[in-house]
Amino acid sequence: MTRKPFVPVLIALTLACGACVSNSAYRQKLDENEFITRQLGEMEADCQLVKDRRDYLVKINGDLERRLHELTGQETRQRAELKKAKEDITRLEKILSSRNTETGAAMKEMRETIDRLEEKNRDLEQERLAREARLVKIRETYDELTVLLAAEIGRREVILDTHPDSLSINLSEKILFDSGATEVKSAGLEILRRLGGVLVNLQGHDIRIEGHTDNVPISSRLREKYPSNWELSAVRAASVLHFLQEQVGLPGESLAAVGHGEFRPVADNATPEGRALNRRIRILLKPRDFPAAP
Repeated sequence: MTRKPFVPVLIALTLACGACVSNSAYRQKLDENEFITRQLGEMEADCQLVKDRRDYLVKINGDLERRLHELTGQETRQRAELKKAKEDITRLEKILSSRNTETGAAMKEMRETIDRLEEKNRDLEQERLAREARLVKIRETYDELTVLLAAEIGRREVILDTHPDSLSINLSEKILFDSGATEVKSAGLEILRRLGGVLVNLQGHDIRIEGHTDNVPISSRLREKYPSNWELSAVRAASVLHFLQEQVGLPGESLAAVGHGEFRPVADNATPEGRALNRRIRILLKPRDFPAAP
């Protein structure tokens, strides 16, 4: 009979343990809900980024179509002028056919001029078509890289920028190099290998590799090897160039490397975030017959 109080105590302990389990499950659900909400926010931000890029590409495409329309109009006018010139020459030939040798020589020279103009017009047409094909290849390369490097782009480790006549690929320092180092990390080599697998299919394009740094001076530990950010950025660009040529197979005549140091920032060096954006490798793709990029 002295053991009867044990039953209420056991019941109380059971209820207390149940409450603990319930609170733990509730806390877990709250954490899961917070994680899902955060993921949803990041997905919405990524979606907006894609929408903005799509709008920008639509604008670029409109500019290209307007330019193509202008070129087509110029070609039509040139053809009309050429046809009129040929008709005028034919009439003059009939009128002057009976004149002296000097006049005949002049007519021959005019005919040769017309022939040269026709040949030049054909060359210009072929050049225009070749340019359009290379611009299409630039846009296709952008689309392919957007899919291939989607994860890195989402983490802002890779940034693609398109222009009417070129494509630039900005690679963050942190995925390529350790601080103060010029040898590409293994993770960076993997990204360069994937990137190079797309670039190796480009023909008739120049590929310029640019090294950029922030404005923090070279540390005393590295100053003997790299006196300034100029040397560090140039060696890093050359390291990327050598890998793309020797390991991926990009033709050397298409490649160039340059170091800009701290002098072409894309963000404010006054903040850590801005300095991180400025420490980068930029790969610029441009059809070879276009003027040099700025």
